[in-house]
Amino acid sequence: MDTKKTIYLKDLNVASLMGKEAPAEIPSDLPMRKWLYTRLMNPNVPGKLPKDVDKWLGILIVANLFSLMFEQVPAVFEPNRQWFHLFDIFSVVVFTVEYLLRLYMAPEDPEFNTKKHARLGFVSSPFAIIDFLAVAPFYLQAFLPFDLRVLRALRLLRILKLFRIVVPAYQEFLILNATRTFRQKVHALVFPSKFGGELQRIFDLFIAFWVLLSVLSVILESVESIHYILNLQFVIFDGAAVAIFALEYFMRMYSCVEEPGYKHPFMGRFRQAKSPSTLIDFLAILPFFLEVFLHHLLDLRFLRIFRLSRLLKLTRNSDATATLFKVIAREWPVMGASAFIMVLLLVLTASLGFLLEHDAQPEKFENIPQSIYWAVITLASVGYGDISPVTPIGRAMTAILALLGIGIFAIPAALLASAFSDELHKDRELLKANLFAILKDGKIEEKEAQFIREEAKRLHLTVEEMNALIDTVMKEREIEDNLKALPIHTIAQRPEHAIEYFKTSISELRQLGMQMTPGQFEKTATDLDRLTASEMALWKQIQGTP
Repeated sequence: MDTKKTIYLKDLNVASLMGKEAPAEIPSDLPMRKWLYTRLMNPNVPGKLPKDVDKWLGILIVANLFSLMFEQVPAVFEPNRQWFHLFDIFSVVVFTVEYLLRLYMAPEDPEFNTKKHARLGFVSSPFAIIDFLAVAPFYLQAFLPFDLRVLRALRLLRILKLFRIVVPAYQEFLILNATRTFRQKVHALVFPSKFGGELQRIFDLFIAFWVLLSVLSVILESVESIHYILNLQFVIFDGAAVAIFALEYFMRMYSCVEEPGYKHPFMGRFRQAKSPSTLIDFLAILPFFLEVFLHHLLDLRFLRIFRLSRLLKLTRNSDATATLFKVIAREWPVMGASAFIMVLLLVLTASLGFLLEHDAQPEKFENIPQSIYWAVITLASVGYGDISPVTPIGRAMTAILALLGIGIFAIPAALLASAFSDELHKDRELLKANLFAILKDGKIEEKEAQFIREEAKRLHLTVEEMNALIDTVMKEREIEDNLKALPIHTIAQRPEHAIEYFKTSISELRQLGMQMTPGQFEKTATDLDRLTASEMALWKQIQGTP
């Protein structure tokens, strides 16, 4: 094992271990130019400020793209001409300051400080030329007397400034996949893996960005006044979104055979196509193609509303959503029983409502199916008022049912909340058990550090929480090691030691249960008849199982 990829506990830095390095302490006696470069632009210095600078510049660049698009819509641009102009001035000021700062700090940049004239090297670099052309039209139009409106189209070059973020990620991606096939590279781009690097994260953000914009477009398209003004823009935008989502879909289907369990060229892709996330991807593009190819046969405009299913694409990489689905699958029998009780109460309520109110309001309580609507809104404690009892006994029943509904409809929510919390607690206990094993040899290797980072991200643990957990594990392991060195009769002489020994034993039993397949211990003990009923009950109590 390469010692450079090993963190010893005596040198453990939890923040760097989790990939969330604390801001570096920059010496205040540095020259101004070096201090500015270190503070704002140096990507190798720990801290989030350089990343924040890139992030906000990226947001401003994308906002400029939308500004340019809406400038071509007179109904939007003319009433807000002044605001567009002020935003353009603000953008130019920010981009100019960025350009001048980069020019000033060029002698500190490793890309240019080896050249004889560092600033000349910066000015002639591709990124600097893009930066200059992005602001040049504004200054040319402001200071020269002739019409340079045609140069305003050069403002589109501002979008190329995003390459400052994409190019380093792409170069890292090439290094990580230098010896891999084209299909493996596609797989690394669209599926999370150790080969994806920053470019895979940018790809996910790009898809999420288009999902949100696409859903917003569908929502705004339903507003007649906006649709009338931006009809062409909506059509172009939807076509671009479908092209991006279709390309992503085919990339996933093409490269899914690199995933474990999907190796077969046909059955592997068939299983991938059946998976919930891929079905969502397919539904995101299906309405567009159905409307394009079948519009002359059927009126399929109603399918446009199904474009909102694109929002479900955001659940693919959501750890919280995955945990919620796991909780629902685990608690499904209990939730099914709760749903059965609700349906039973609903039918009984509707039947009683029909029986008590039909004679008084035959037009509203015409039959039991119509009464079900009243029962639902009553049990849900909504009560729209369009259907309500008028007889005294009917009103009394409604009051009782409304109170019952508060408790009945709260059962599934309470079950999910409790089970969700329990699942997170189990996952954190399992992480704690894994930390015991990882810290056993007094060092954390690179693979173990990567595991800790992934688990901390999945369980939404902050650096402080992870630090506290590792401290707890280290202290418990130290106590455990000390107690294990003592004989039982010596431990028994000190009640405080006996208590810690008891806690350590309970913890070990819990770790043992977490490492085993659920139900395996109980089944084996029952088959072999090795435990008494009280011992089995104690085991289940320690594991927290019914």
